[in-house]
Amino acid sequence: QVQLVESGGGLVQAGGSPRLSCATSGRGSSSYVMGWFRRAPGKEREFVAAITWNGGLTYYADSVKGRFTISRDRAKNTLYLQMNILKPDDTALYYCAANVVGSYYSAGAYKYWGQGTQVTVSS
Repeated sequence: QVQLVESGGGLVQAGGSPRLSCATSGRGSSSYVMGWFRRAPGKEREFVAAITWNGGLTYYADSVKGRFTISRDRAKNTLYLQMNILKPDDTALYYCAANVVGSYYSAGAYKYWGQGTQVTVSS
């Protein structure tokens, strides 16, 4: 079993640059592909970013490309999402997820999920 715990959310002003963290634990967790998803009020959960097990490849949604950066520290078993130039449209509950069988962009391909951390962007 793999456990994921997100942190770093909160109320942020537009243009701000918070960093989300996702602490992972459990057998094999450092070797999984991992991703960030978000769910805005009244909307479906959507893909934000993903990173391969060694950090060699990253993938981003068009809406965050150039503003967000996903990274991981395998020694610390922690996944990060550096968020820059935040917009009110980025307001959402952000989830980290692990283990992909299938498309990196599909929530259904991820087996393990955290509880989420809320990011609210004020204009």
